[in-house]
Amino acid sequence: MWVSDKWRDYELLDCSEGERLERWGIYTLVRPDPQVIWRTPKKHRGWREADARYTRSADGGGRWSEHSLPESWEISYGALRFAVRPMNFKHTGLFPEQAANWEFIAGRVREAGRPVSALNLFAYSGGATAAAAAAGASVCHVDAAKGMVRQARENAALSGLAEAPVRWIIDDCASFVEREIRRGRAYDAVIMDPPSYGRGPSGEVWKLEDGLWELMSLCVRVMSDRPCFFLISSYTAGLNPSVLEYMLGETVGARFGGRCETDELGLPVSASGRALPCGASGRWIP
Repeated sequence: MWVSDKWRDYELLDCSEGERLERWGIYTLVRPDPQVIWRTPKKHRGWREADARYTRSADGGGRWSEHSLPESWEISYGALRFAVRPMNFKHTGLFPEQAANWEFIAGRVREAGRPVSALNLFAYSGGATAAAAAAGASVCHVDAAKGMVRQARENAALSGLAEAPVRWIIDDCASFVEREIRRGRAYDAVIMDPPSYGRGPSGEVWKLEDGLWELMSLCVRVMSDRPCFFLISSYTAGLNPSVLEYMLGETVGARFGGRCETDELGLPVSASGRALPCGASGRWIP
């Protein structure tokens, strides 16, 4: 498991009975997590004294019960800074388990010893974009949600990367890659964290099981002749590490050779000393 264990401003304090108890900077949140099916004792006082709790409703939605939370606040991961914002569907604008991938991205960019251009698809609030740009890459950041692209730009500015070579694109990811192929553009690295379901800015429908193979095949065609890496993450249960390894091997590996590494992402749980699994990730390197 690739465990994101270098955080200082984030901590997974405990997890039990379908919930996580987390520290985000100076605030403590309780959020649902369907993978937490165990019922260990909730001894940490944060379970009773959390600053906010997200509770699901019977109709499938949910809400935050807030006490004194600000609209947003900042946390750091090394030199990177991010705004935390409790949002709909339990999200905070950041997936802390992705820090292990940020380390991988930064390391590959620095080790390349040459300019690296990276394409970040379904780029959300820009953690991977910031990691790549801070390491010296030029980045094309693509997401269909205008609000998330705005938040990613704000995060880049917080990290001192406002003037970094980043293109901010609001578009359907598959449509954008098709146009980049027609334009003759090429990238040394591809990063993607596709959702199970989504809609593009013009109503395009994305379903992971229908679109992922085609998108990965397109991405191979937009990679340069000297590729640096390909990184994919997934929170969908059916896309376990073995599935990602097979798909990477049959797309990127079939064209460029190299090797694939796949594993689960995880977060250390302070209360138990164990690691909570948080989805799968696959990495291809030449």
